[in-house]
Amino acid sequence: MRLRDRRSFEKPEVMIIPMIDIMFFLLVFFMLSTLYMVNLKTVDINLPKAQHAELRTTAPYLVTMKKDGSLWLEDKKMEEGQLLRKAESEARRNPHFSVVMRVDRDVDYGKVIQLLDKFKGIGVTRFGLGAEAGGNGA
Repeated sequence: MRLRDRRSFEKPEVMIIPMIDIMFFLLVFFMLSTLYMVNLKTVDINLPKAQHAELRTTAPYLVTMKKDGSLWLEDKKMEEGQLLRKAESEARRNPHFSVVMRVDRDVDYGKVIQLLDKFKGIGVTRFGLGAEAGGNGA
């Protein structure tokens, strides 16, 4: 039986470029899949458009006012008094408490100001207004 000479063996080569390609593919896959896992609990409304609107996936106190005047905290319908009481208790606990208002574009501006004034009356001083990205700035 003839054995091979040890010097005739070639060193195995590790091809690293295909492994890098696979790692980049996995990175992109997980980045894209996590974007779709973000779950904002909101109610569908027609938001006004703004050219410089930012996408935020978290909001501490997300209030939605629909066209019919109904108020929603995230995805739960609430009466105005209950909404204000919850905001007041949260504002006492957290000095950086803020309210983000998502208002349908067809709601009367006066109703929005009245609600913001009530929030200010209970001690909430930080507000944000929701808009849809992609407006023309006009």
